[in-house]
Amino acid sequence: MLVQVHMDASITERLPQISLGVLQYRGVTVSDSPKMLQGRINFFVENLRLEHDLARLTEIPGIREWRSCLKQAGTDPSRYRPSAEALLRRLLQGNPFFWVNSAVDVNNFFSVLHALPLGIYDAAQIEGDVSFRLGTADDRYEGLNGREVSMENKPLLADGLGAFGSPIVDSKRTCVTEQSRDLLHVIYFHDQIDSAQKDEILGSVGRMFTEINGGELVYSSIIST
Repeated sequence: MLVQVHMDASITERLPQISLGVLQYRGVTVSDSPKMLQGRINFFVENLRLEHDLARLTEIPGIREWRSCLKQAGTDPSRYRPSAEALLRRLLQGNPFFWVNSAVDVNNFFSVLHALPLGIYDAAQIEGDVSFRLGTADDRYEGLNGREVSMENKPLLADGLGAFGSPIVDSKRTCVTEQSRDLLHVIYFHDQIDSAQKDEILGSVGRMFTEINGGELVYSSIIST
């Protein structure tokens, strides 16, 4: 059964420029990333450090636009950074790519490649339909960083149990493990990416994800206002 994802009015009114790339997979096999993927990512990281300077990180297209989006939502992007910025910052500081598993590693690779927040979620841990909305004072969860995060005035994904994902940091509740089989994959697009680019990114993410993790891509779409 597919997870239904929709845009809430609280987002479309405050951030009408945002859209989502949504993919859903069935029957994947999550494991350690293969050497081929590790080599490709390490090669990309080496080139990234040659091309970009940490001091000018916030000028990278995608990082700049998402910081602007968070400001419009009412959140300080220097305190709560978009996830792509946090990943790129870590790499440009000289830290190694943080390997998790074959699903999360593909997700994070595309995040730094396109300077866009992406989220990968275990569909078995999602209850009911998913809404992309603006967080309220009641929205809090334990993030993948181990900290409890207040999601007030932050764009987030929520299901019947509450908030679980965001372009800033995702929750532990829906994290992908080697036991996960059916997954929801979300790309958080800003308005400076045109329709053709969105389709290209969506297609490349779906192809590479299933090449690495197997399974079947059962849904792929852009969701906007």
